[in-house]
Amino acid sequence: MIKKVTPILIVNEIEPSLRLWVDRLGFQKVVEVPEGDRLGFVILAGEGIELMYQTRESVENEVKHDGLPATMKPAPGRSVLYIDVADLGELREKVAGFEVILPDRKTSYGARELWLVEPGGHLVAFAVSQQG
Repeated sequence: MIKKVTPILIVNEIEPSLRLWVDRLGFQKVVEVPEGDRLGFVILAGEGIELMYQTRESVENEVKHDGLPATMKPAPGRSVLYIDVADLGELREKVAGFEVILPDRKTSYGARELWLVEPGGHLVAFAVSQQG
C-alpha cells in the first residue's frame, strides 16, 4: 500500500538549502513552485532519495487563501511526512478515527492528498501522485 515516504522540511527560505542539495550533492529540482520572487515549494530528487522543502510563508498563504485548516501551519517541533500510496480510498478506511484535517486535496502539481495529525502531533500527508 505505501510506496514511498518523503520528508517535507519547512523553512524560512529554500534557496540556501539548494546550495547543499543541488550545487554540492547533485540533486535535481523536479518540481518548483514560486512564491513571489522566491521559491515557495520544491521537490528535490537524487540517488533514489526525494526531499521536499516548503517555506513557512507558503504554508501560511495556503492556509489563508486556499482554505486549508490552521492545523497545517508549521509549529516548533512538528515534522511533516509525505507518503505516496496506491489508493486513498483504502487508506481512508485504515485511518478512520484519527484526526484527519484535510480529507481530500488536489495540489498544484496534480497529486490527490489526505492529511492527518498522527498521535505524536506530527503531520502526515498521504498522496496519490499524478504519475500513479
